[in-house]
Amino acid sequence: MKIKTIIIIIIAALAAFAAVNNSVIFSRNSSSEKKSQLLAHRGLAQTFDIETVQWDTNTAAIIHKPEHEYIENTLPSMKAAFDCGADIVELDIRVTKDKQLAVFHDSMLDYRTEKNGRVSDYTLAELQKMDVGYGYTHDNGKTYPLRGKGTGLMPSFNQVTEEFPEKKFLVHIRDSGPEIGELLLNKFNTMSSEQVELFSIYGNDEAVTLIRAEYPAMKALTAKLLKKAVLEYELIGWTGYIPKSIHNMEIHFPLAYAKFLWGWPEKFVLRMNKVNTRVVIVQKKGRWSGGFDTVEEIDEIPDNYYGYIWTERIDRIGWYFFLTAAKG
Repeated sequence: MKIKTIIIIIIAALAAFAAVNNSVIFSRNSSSEKKSQLLAHRGLAQTFDIETVQWDTNTAAIIHKPEHEYIENTLPSMKAAFDCGADIVELDIRVTKDKQLAVFHDSMLDYRTEKNGRVSDYTLAELQKMDVGYGYTHDNGKTYPLRGKGTGLMPSFNQVTEEFPEKKFLVHIRDSGPEIGELLLNKFNTMSSEQVELFSIYGNDEAVTLIRAEYPAMKALTAKLLKKAVLEYELIGWTGYIPKSIHNMEIHFPLAYAKFLWGWPEKFVLRMNKVNTRVVIVQKKGRWSGGFDTVEEIDEIPDNYYGYIWTERIDRIGWYFFLTAAKG
């Protein structure tokens, strides 16, 4: 037999092995695994056209005309998200002047509140007197429909954990440096192991690294971790081996690119579940990632995808998932 023929046979055999190995032919799913779940970004929040956003855009000044009065990162918005069917709520944390963890997205207060300066310039007590709905407008400043409705609604991270002791959260560590990681770690250290397991983290590399040193099984995401994990998985994942770099992770991936992952969608999610990694799909919207916010967008997701779905409009799609589950 000629060497060329042998090479062709070997390549064909490897291709066949990869195809079978990355399908679900020999896999068994439990009924609990065959269910997509929903991750609500900042609770139930006001939305805007994310494709027009630059890194320094004041998003409170470009919201769509409000369809509800909920304000991101507040306890009412989180409760509403869970009531609408969210399995996880994402929230943002910042360090205050008195070294508390406030739940707020921007480093500056100017865009969303009536005050100026940074979150770190004020104590938690001072921050909690502010109106977090002050700056929202959908008509270039002609009206401010949420002004006065967000007074006193900036929660501390402690308040969130006390209000929702059995709910899952994805914590976005917004400040840079290790301090915020140390404060969050101190909070985790006061919790039971069962409650700590409800949290995953992403953002600041230093803080994530610090927390994972003590809680190595906590699901985590940074750009550096994601790049390494996906690269190694693409190199050897076709064999069925799951590299350590992708264990215990929070994987956020655009649906448009996910088809290039070995075993996508069902086998990939099954593999990630086995190594304590949560798969979350997002929408590629311009240079940013956004949510699946309409029934039409949800219908673009493969029927055999059983991971998590990122959404900015849990109020729109939560009911759709409830009805779909009821039919199924």
